[in-house]
Amino acid sequence: MTNFTPREIVSELDRYIVGQREAKRAVAIALRNRWRRQQVPADLQDEIAPKNIIMIGPTGVGKTEIARRLAKLAQAPFVKVEASKFTEVGYVGRDVESMVRDLLELAIIMVKEEEAQQVRVKAEDMADERLLDLLLPGEAASVTSEGGALETRDATRDKLRKLLRKGALNERFVEIETQETKMPMMEVFTPQGNEEMGINMKEMFGNLFPKKTKRRRMKVSEAREVLVGTEAEKLVDMDKVKTLARERTEQSGIIFIDEIDKIASREGGQGPEVSREGVQRDILPIVEGSTVNTKHGPVKTDHVLFIAAGAFHVSKPSDLIPELQGRFPIRVELESLGEEDFVRILTEPKNALIRQYIALMETEGIHLDFAEDAVRELARTATVVNERTENIGARRLHTIMEKLLEDLSFDAPERQDKKIGIDADYVRQRLAEIVKDEDLSRYIL
Repeated sequence: MTNFTPREIVSELDRYIVGQREAKRAVAIALRNRWRRQQVPADLQDEIAPKNIIMIGPTGVGKTEIARRLAKLAQAPFVKVEASKFTEVGYVGRDVESMVRDLLELAIIMVKEEEAQQVRVKAEDMADERLLDLLLPGEAASVTSEGGALETRDATRDKLRKLLRKGALNERFVEIETQETKMPMMEVFTPQGNEEMGINMKEMFGNLFPKKTKRRRMKVSEAREVLVGTEAEKLVDMDKVKTLARERTEQSGIIFIDEIDKIASREGGQGPEVSREGVQRDILPIVEGSTVNTKHGPVKTDHVLFIAAGAFHVSKPSDLIPELQGRFPIRVELESLGEEDFVRILTEPKNALIRQYIALMETEGIHLDFAEDAVRELARTATVVNERTENIGARRLHTIMEKLLEDLSFDAPERQDKKIGIDADYVRQRLAEIVKDEDLSRYIL
């Protein structure tokens, strides 16, 4: 588990997300508290519950991104679910326990990759030996060298091994055998609440069909990667992986429940309101701490960190059932984004949109140069469209950038002019009509 200080966590989040300081501080403290919990005496660790968070704010202001970046920083399994997709048991919908199963599956993938990396050196050696078997005919006891003299097979193999490791044989072709399961198209239907049974049935049917061996011809460089992966998979102890993954899920897993405002019951609830409250009561035990059975063994949710989010335009956090409110003691309100924020979002973050598009066009040999007034005009346009239509926050910048560069992206491979300067006039010319026509901008921007 990482031991970043809260200040370091906020600083790292600042590299990708503009503003929202209060939300960043809240998640930074929550992550640091996990590390603190690991340092206290063992008998006290179980008593310290995570301080779950509710983020309140409109769409496109960074709620999901903050949680996702936090999980990446913590090297923790992270899953995002939408509360509105769940319905109480007996109605059509997803079983709420599936969020924990999904979290465990992601943890298994993470741990398996880490374990495979630890055995990679040995897997590379084994893959090299398999490649040498393919490159060197098996029958000959001695091989004629380039000078015409006979040399032993072992000497030739040593020479080839050195050439292979230097990359001198990368362009040669070999045939390798790969295995795939040949299964007919089928869909397993299971009743709501029995998703685990559906997964197990698919696996059972998969085991009934033999694996088909297929020979593939590829370059040595490609074949080596395939063989390294195959050998690493053989070396990884899957029982150990599952044990470590369950532990990581329980101790550092993060579940992000989006649209929690959509299941908040309002006064005088009838019909759908009953179902909304039912979903809350189904989620409650998982957030409180319970044991969820999975095909890889039981998983306890007592120390999973839950981050809920919602716009709360119609409802408010106090509309959630009291028991669920009590399980989310930390509440932070995220600010709406304006023109100045959009200017920063376009240019400052490590993954800034303008940097992304410049890099994409560079692959076609085209060099984009965004003037400062162009960035300002893009930000102003996004603000205007958000005010006139649905306010979708920073997501508006994605649609505007796509529209701005649509013709250029299409013509890029054949374009002769490889240097493109983008200024405010360029932006206005390409977006003016759409911004002017409110009905059109609803559909296009």
